[in-house]
Amino acid sequence: MKNIMAALSVDILFDAAIRIQLLERSITITFADNTIRMKFPTTRRLADFLDVQHYYVLPYFAMMEQEELVTRAERVGILTTAKGTRKMVELMREKYLKESSEILGAAIFDEVLRKI
Repeated sequence: MKNIMAALSVDILFDAAIRIQLLERSITITFADNTIRMKFPTTRRLADFLDVQHYYVLPYFAMMEQEELVTRAERVGILTTAKGTRKMVELMREKYLKESSEILGAAIFDEVLRKI
């Protein structure tokens, strides 16, 4: 159990979220009230992707909510906050620039980078 918990982190969950979106070729972005929010995969989807039990992922989501990186929206799911969007987009730019630009289109991705 310690190995699994030590292997997970907020950074790993953000990276996994991006990889899931890239694999599914679907990135959901909401522009509202001068903020950009990105839909985060469900906790169950992340657990399946990372091949860990669902309950191992839950404490990290609590941490991410406490750190104001994500928020849960009724009937919408998990969305990044402004801070979480910055973290996700910076990771997309650093590690997955080509793939992210292909899915979003260069103009949209450039605009998102400009606004964060």
